[in-house]
Amino acid sequence: MRVDVFSIFPRLVDTFCSESLLGKCRDNGLLDLRVHDLREHTTDVHRTVDDNPFGGGVGMVLRPEPVFASVEAADPPRPLFVLGPGGRPFTQRVANDLAALAASPGGGFSLLCGRYEGIDHRVREHLVDDELSVGDVVLSGGEVAACLIIEAVTRLLPGAMGNAQSPVSESFGASGLLEEPQFTRPAEFRTWGVPEVLRGGDHARIKRWRHAQALHRTLRDRPDLIEVRGGINDLDRRLLEEFPPVTYPMAFRFAAVPETAG
Repeated sequence: MRVDVFSIFPRLVDTFCSESLLGKCRDNGLLDLRVHDLREHTTDVHRTVDDNPFGGGVGMVLRPEPVFASVEAADPPRPLFVLGPGGRPFTQRVANDLAALAASPGGGFSLLCGRYEGIDHRVREHLVDDELSVGDVVLSGGEVAACLIIEAVTRLLPGAMGNAQSPVSESFGASGLLEEPQFTRPAEFRTWGVPEVLRGGDHARIKRWRHAQALHRTLRDRPDLIEVRGGINDLDRRLLEEFPPVTYPMAFRFAAVPETAG
């Protein structure tokens, strides 16, 4: 899979994607990551990539010239996504779609990282194919979002994970549920023990317990995912009755912040 990233801070992306799973995928040729510095396509001695917005206003805006020049010189795989808060949400479903696209011969996609107050709209209108958002939060730039998307998609590629079942059983996997709680040695830690069902060796019962716990956790923390998968069926209800939920920390709630004038 080829992924091209366009940024004014290319080392942020390159360094992150050189470690752990992504680093291994780059080393074995599964991931062909090419990070492009937009400043290499500026024409002034100061390597300027931004300017004041027309009509006034605070902050600076990325100019169209270095963005167009960098993308055209790289001839990257399409689609080219600009990363910004106005894009459609990047979800596991979108990651699956990009992984399927990348698995085709010559497949891949490209990411454009914004900075400052935004990007000249002519880039959005005439160069990029779509916009993606990783959440309703404000970041200084798109590099962190780019790393998130690259990792989420790469780990879905055949051969990326040591265990082929891992991407299926994890949260947001094939079941559409959050992952069940996990335990390891020791069986007793301080005063807390591993659930007896996991220590009994009955793998069919363990499988039912895990699905029940995934249902309990999703109902508690992400009921919207239950709605997406069509609600609770009769088998789910029986499992919820058979296995009570494990305990979780109390959900923290932020106190309401009063609005201030000004």
